[in-house]
Amino acid sequence: MSRTQGDQYHGGCAATIRPPAGRDLTALGAFFAGLSLHTRVRRFFAPVRPGPAMLRRLGGAAGQADVLVAVYGGVIIGHAMAVDQAGPAGPVTDIGVVVADAWQSRGVGAALMRALLGRAQARGVTGVSMDVLSSNRAVLAMITTHWEAARLVRSGDSVTVQIQLLPQHSERQLAATAARHRAA
Repeated sequence: MSRTQGDQYHGGCAATIRPPAGRDLTALGAFFAGLSLHTRVRRFFAPVRPGPAMLRRLGGAAGQADVLVAVYGGVIIGHAMAVDQAGPAGPVTDIGVVVADAWQSRGVGAALMRALLGRAQARGVTGVSMDVLSSNRAVLAMITTHWEAARLVRSGDSVTVQIQLLPQHSERQLAATAARHRAA
C-alpha cells in the first residue's frame, strides 16, 4: 500500500507500507542488522545476518517475490515478502514478516500481512502458508485474532499457518455477472 492508497496507523503514528525501491537496499541492510538475535531467530528460524546476496533477494531484486516494507520517518520498521508457487487447488504463497523490535505489538505486522494478502488475492493466489515458531505466541495470537479461519498445523517446534483466500473479482467481472443475472 503506498501513501496514495492510505496510511496505516500504529500506536498513534503513521507508517507507510510500500514495495521497496532500489535505493532501499542499504536501509534494508540496516533494518535487518538492527534486529535482535531473538527477532532474527523468530523470522529466519536461525540467527541469520543477511549478506549482500540475501539482501538483494529480501529487497525483491530477483523479481521472485512480492516484497513490502513499512516505513516511518524514512526508516524501515517492518519487512514482509511472499513467494508464490503452484498448489493443487491453485497458486499458493509462502509469506514471512518481521518487525523491528521497538515496533512489535503495535499493528505493523498485521498491516503488512493484510497488504500482502490483498496483493496475493489480486494475483489470483488461493492460499497462504506461513511457518511460525510454536514459541512465538504473539504472532500466533495476532494471526488467529485477525484471520479467524486460519488453520494451524503443529509440527515439532513450528506451526504452519494456512489461510484460504477468496478470489478477488474486478469491478468488470462483477458487472458482467450482474448483467448475466439480469438477463436470465
